[in-house]
Amino acid sequence: MPKSPKEMIAAVVDNLPAKTGRNLEQWAELVRKEGPHEKKDIVAWLKTRHDIGTVTANFIAAEAIGQSVVGLYADEGALLDRMYAAERKALRPLYDRLSAAAAQLGEDVEMTVCKTYVGIRRKRQFAMIKPTDKGMVHVGLVLPIVNAAGRLLKAGSIGNDRMTHRIEITTAKQIDGEVKRWLKAAYELAG
Repeated sequence: MPKSPKEMIAAVVDNLPAKTGRNLEQWAELVRKEGPHEKKDIVAWLKTRHDIGTVTANFIAAEAIGQSVVGLYADEGALLDRMYAAERKALRPLYDRLSAAAAQLGEDVEMTVCKTYVGIRRKRQFAMIKPTDKGMVHVGLVLPIVNAAGRLLKAGSIGNDRMTHRIEITTAKQIDGEVKRWLKAAYELAG
């Protein structure tokens, strides 16, 4: 089962010929020749006329209009750089420290770069690091048996339904023993 967006995209693209008889570029070419021109209309057309699933239809539509999802996730370093560009650039050192702390939890820790956050997983995702436009980084945590208190807040709408809690980080000094203990607790629960 794919673990990251990049792996999921690769699996969809790799399975396209066997499932549909066409590869991604062949579908994109068909759309450009015979399909509608707006992305939402292309998705609907692929779903109704060609019985393509929603996720796959979105990948094909994006490819057809020059907004390749494959290209977007091809370079995780560039994706991370875009996540921490412009007004979020000052938050990158916080991300670097948090990801280093997460990596020290164990050899089985994997970082999965998504478009708006970086997931931290073991056997399953247990945490995430997400920059905000409010000058802070959210550390999302999966701690289903823990009550929110102090710096450990309810996750709210952090952008990933698995997260139960979050900690708001605005300075490197806040990446302290408490944050590392909560990261370790989430790591251990995911094992």
